[in-house]
Formats: sequence, structure tokens, C-alpha cells
Amino acid sequence: MTNKTILIVDDHADIRRLIRMTLEFEDYKIDEVADGDAALRFTATVRPDVVLLDVMMPGGIDGLEACRRMKADPSLAGVQVILLSARGQARDREAGLQAGADAYLVKPFSPLQLIEHLAQLPQVA
Repeated sequence: MTNKTILIVDDHADIRRLIRMTLEFEDYKIDEVADGDAALRFTATVRPDVVLLDVMMPGGIDGLEACRRMKADPSLAGVQVILLSARGQARDREAGLQAGADAYLVKPFSPLQLIEHLAQLPQVA
């Protein structure tokens, strides 16, 4: 596996830390930010391979809106987004997919689930 860059976006530092610990054993370069605005700025400059994006975050831009903006930006084509949310109803998943998410994981998820989702993403050239 190549050294993929993964951006973890969550307003809870403990959740970011748990995700980082899950992924540290894989060959990933991991970055973290705490909100949607920072996620958009970081993604525009660094262009991570994958963004693990919390849906519900305080501030002006939640995860759904950040996902929409990333997917609408032609310069970010190929950046894959996995939405992470405590909301697991069908309408929540549908909203995530309509926003352009490549996958939708419901919290709490197991470390194995996250690693499997990352492995199933198509390889980006």
C-alpha cells in the first residue's frame, strides 16, 4: 500500500485520537482538523487522498456542506470522503450520499470497519 494521506475532521479531540490510533498501524500519513472551515482550507492546499468527515460539527460548515463543497471543486477530483455520523437512519445516509460522500459510517464503528472501508475505496491515480 502506498502512503495515503488521510485527513480526520471531527470537533471532538478524543474521537480524532481514537481514529488516529486505529490508523497508525497502517501505512497512512494522518492529519487532523476540528471543523468544516479548516477541513476545506486544508483540503484545498494539501489534497489528501481521503477525508474522514464528521457530519455534525459546530460552526458555519457541517460535514454535509463541507462534503458538497469538496465534491463540487474540480481541483479536488479524486479526493474521497467518508462521512462519520451518530445518525444512522436511512434518510441520514441518503443525505450523506446526496452530498457526494464515497461512504457513510455510523458511530460507534469498530476499527476493523474503518480499515475495511478504507481498503474498499477505489485506488486514485
